[in-house]
Amino acid sequence: MSTHSPADGGWIEVVAAVIERDDGAFLLAQRPEGKVYEGWWEFPGGKIEAGERPVNALGRELREELGITVDVAYPWVTRTFEYPHGRVRLRFFRVPRWHGELRGLERQQFRWQRLPDLDVAPILPANGPILSALALPLVMGVTPALATVSAPFLEALDAALSGALRLVQLRVPGMAPAVFESFHREVCERVLAHGARLVVNSACGGREEPAEGEGVHLTSAALAVAHERPAAGLVGASCHDARDLSRAEALGLDYAVLGPVQPTATHPGQRPMGWEKFAGLARERSIPVYAIGGLSVEDLPCARAAGAHGIAAIRSIWTES
Repeated sequence: MSTHSPADGGWIEVVAAVIERDDGAFLLAQRPEGKVYEGWWEFPGGKIEAGERPVNALGRELREELGITVDVAYPWVTRTFEYPHGRVRLRFFRVPRWHGELRGLERQQFRWQRLPDLDVAPILPANGPILSALALPLVMGVTPALATVSAPFLEALDAALSGALRLVQLRVPGMAPAVFESFHREVCERVLAHGARLVVNSACGGREEPAEGEGVHLTSAALAVAHERPAAGLVGASCHDARDLSRAEALGLDYAVLGPVQPTATHPGQRPMGWEKFAGLARERSIPVYAIGGLSVEDLPCARAAGAHGIAAIRSIWTES
């Protein structure tokens, strides 16, 4: 990744690629001898040339550095970092499809890695938050509105967790606190038993502190009045506009959920924003953004092409299990 300091003292504009294999591994490359931070590990990429589109720069850099051709590149997150040699703005893309034989054309080493255990070090400081974001699943299942502990839903939850679901948002705002405690216990045991992650919506059950091993999902109303990031492992928020997203970024949240993108039975009176507006709002955000609203796993490619990390869904996740 080229990081030469610009003469005007502005941002060094860079693209970076999360090159992925079907088994979930991703590629890290070691900076070659003679470059700034030589020997450090990073996501491959390089400097955007004047007038060059970021996605074109990505393709060019990966051909020049690794000898591969990009087939699919999804815009993802944008991070900024101030190194001693200059201020870098990194536009990350996820590259799940590519072809060609990987070669270190700049005589750099590269290695496939898996989370949570990495076997390379040191890693460039700007890439730390990216590793945390990569740990987020592409799909979030949001529980439907329930008033009581529902055996059919728990069966659907078991089925989804036995499949690919690895992130659940517990959201039952109308449930009485006494009932919620029982329901929460049932859901939490199932989620954690499958090695998945659980976030509890801030509107649920009047609970103020998260239980061990779970995170918090702020409603848009709770986000608007939050002065600091909640003390929980994983923290996200529901967002509906640019102000919400900017606040989630400022608080250092781990993700945002933005929508509704399409018409949804859950919010029948709310006008959907559509993919074009979603893309405009999600573009170049520093945290992963999930799309929500009338979506299913079949919408993942469309969502990721619009800059979403993945999708969050209420109805389709449980009916498809």
